[in-house]
Amino acid sequence: QVQLVESGGGLVQPGGSLTLSCAASGRTISQLTVGWFRQAPGKEREFVGAIRRLGGNTVHFAESVKGRFTISRDNAKNTVYLQMSNLKPEDTALYYCSGGQPILSSIRTESAYPYWGQGTQVTVSS
Repeated sequence: QVQLVESGGGLVQPGGSLTLSCAASGRTISQLTVGWFRQAPGKEREFVGAIRRLGGNTVHFAESVKGRFTISRDNAKNTVYLQMSNLKPEDTALYYCSGGQPILSSIRTESAYPYWGQGTQVTVSS
């Protein structure tokens, strides 16, 4: 049974930075493509970014976060990180990490990921 646990959310001012963690158990995280999604109040959950298990850990991002967010792995800690900088109020959302083995064309698709964490809240406000 694969379990993913997010942490690191909180309140941050606009322009600030925050790093979210996604810790895995039950599976070596290097064997998974890890996707980050977010859901703001009243909106559908949307793709944020992903780090692939193949292709040399290639990363993919939504246009709205490109250049501000990065994703990295620490295989020794079985953890993936979402590093967020220059945060904006519109980044406020519940952030989820997910794991699976999606094909490249499905990497931005929720249903391609069978494993999900419980979410961590990020609030960007002054």
